[in-house]
Order: sequence, then structure tokens, then C-alpha cells
Amino acid sequence: MWLIVGLGNPGGEYKLTRHNIGFMAVDYLMEGLGNPPIKNQFKAEIAQAKIKDHPVIFCKPQTYMNLSGESVQPLMGFYKIPLERLIVIHDEIDQPFAQMKIQKNRGHGGHNGIKSISGLMGSMDYTRLRLGVGRPANPNIPVPDYVLGKFTKEEFAQMPDFLNKAGDAVESIILDGIQKASTKFNT
Repeated sequence: MWLIVGLGNPGGEYKLTRHNIGFMAVDYLMEGLGNPPIKNQFKAEIAQAKIKDHPVIFCKPQTYMNLSGESVQPLMGFYKIPLERLIVIHDEIDQPFAQMKIQKNRGHGGHNGIKSISGLMGSMDYTRLRLGVGRPANPNIPVPDYVLGKFTKEEFAQMPDFLNKAGDAVESIILDGIQKASTKFNT
């Protein structure tokens, strides 16, 4: 079994913000799998499905970003999911919008959701799918304000293709392994 975690913040005011692209990617993946039923467990919305006969649990922590590990750690323990079968999808300001990078065993880079997960898991040795949201064009805009802002009209137009590619990357990680997936999808 795999655990696929999309990071974001709960609540309508955050719904379509850059910081919630992890939630958006998980929603897009689940939609492609027929929208499996969602239940609340371990401070998260979770759903079970299969990706090409591989059982997966989708997780959207409802703890706010900086406490994401409070959902991930107990889910991993309860379902006995090994660290090598954890995929965390999150926003990445150090990549231009619509670019992605698959990495494993990396530092948190200042991302509070990753910091929380790594801290509670006691390890950084899990797979991350970093979805580029870019940096603010105006250097006077604070990064927290930028990531909590909504995507532009132009970015929204590209979103279906970007989320579809993110879904393909998750499937490739599961079916082909991280090395092949990285070669194919890292931009």
C-alpha cells in the first residue's frame, strides 16, 4: 500500500491558493479514479483506491500546513506503510510555475509541511513531488502572502495540464520507481 499526501490548508479561503496545490493534485488524481469515498481519520480526509492494481491511500491533512505530520505519522503507523511508499505532493516556490521535481531524502527547504512530516517521522527519506508555483515577480511581496494568494488567470488555464502531468508522475513513481520517474518528469 502507498500513502499519497497532498499538502494544503483546510478552509474555503485557501481553496485555490498556491500553497494548496498539493490538495488540488490529490483531488485531480482521485477524480481520475472515480472519486473514491472520503472519510475523516487521523485529522485528515482520506480515501482508498487503486492505481493499476496498487492499493493507495490519498490523504489531505486537515491540520493546517505546519502540523501536517500529525496526520501522516499516525496514518503510516496504522496502515503499516513503509517510508519508501510515502509520496508527499507540495508547492515549491523555487521552481517556476508548471514545473515539477521528484526528490527523495532532501531537507525541508523552509516548507513547514515538510518540516512537520520529517520531524514527526524522524526521517527525510521519503519521496516528494515538488510542484512549482514560482516566486513573486515583485520582490516586495512577502513569500507567505504570495503562496497564500490565488493563481493568476493564465496559471489557471494551464492547471489541468499541470495536474494531469503530476498525476502521471505519481503513477510513474509507483509503477516504475523513483529513478525512472525522476528522469521522465523532473524539469
